[in-house]
Amino acid sequence: MQRRDGIEIRPLNPTIGAELHGIDLAQPLAEEQVAGIRDALHRYKVVFFRDQAITPEQQLDFARRFGPIDVNPIFGHVPDHPEVMLIVKEPDDRYNIGEIWHSDMSFAPVPPMGSILYAHQVPPAGGDTLWCDMHRAYETLSDGLKSTLRGLRAIHDNRGQLERAAARAGEVSTTVQASAFSKLREAVHPVVRVHEGSGLPCLFVSETFTWRFEGWTREESLPLLRFLWDHAIKVENQVRFRWQQGSIAFWDNRSTMHYAANDYHGWRREMHRVTIKGTPPG
Repeated sequence: MQRRDGIEIRPLNPTIGAELHGIDLAQPLAEEQVAGIRDALHRYKVVFFRDQAITPEQQLDFARRFGPIDVNPIFGHVPDHPEVMLIVKEPDDRYNIGEIWHSDMSFAPVPPMGSILYAHQVPPAGGDTLWCDMHRAYETLSDGLKSTLRGLRAIHDNRGQLERAAARAGEVSTTVQASAFSKLREAVHPVVRVHEGSGLPCLFVSETFTWRFEGWTREESLPLLRFLWDHAIKVENQVRFRWQQGSIAFWDNRSTMHYAANDYHGWRREMHRVTIKGTPPG
């Protein structure tokens, strides 16, 4: 257990995931508190808060302390709050959102820095979210493979997301914007990105959005991509968070992937997400 500026830090894993206690996110934060949260986020990649009661405006105020808001172009929002994404799974829904490991919106030229997810209603069991540490995933590769990856760039696109959304229409309650189906979006990013805050190298590929390596065919790319995807999500790289009503997760999209477990059929789950703009991966 650690303390900084009145914040108690309880790591859940040596390198990824920590609960932060002694802070009320409904209240304005001092600069020292913001700095403490930012430092914990850089070190642990995802930080969690328990027993919070905040409005959409307060969630947005908190997010803005870390950067401008990035409005998600795919999904619907909380009424009267277009910057707050609404994620809902009703009891009879077959599917949920985020059920494949991914880094949010890496198909964009400038993917988000991170997101803040607030639990409004959760099932009595199940519905956990998992994150994996993409810095540790990189560091535990061989020196030869690290050298190869540092020279590669990859094509990221949203075709898989759009295909799943179209196929699951009517079986998931989270709203998909009609305009999302009209355009395939893609971007090219380094396979190993340097985290702007910590300076650490991180793998930047995901099964959801990474299509192929630049200059390679899809068929040539898949064997190495599949190895990297499997390597990244090893148990040693993961943290798993058990949600409670009022819990908040704030994750760094530059150094993690995440996965939403779909194991709570028959129960309702409602989450509100605010996303923070990032900078071009380098």
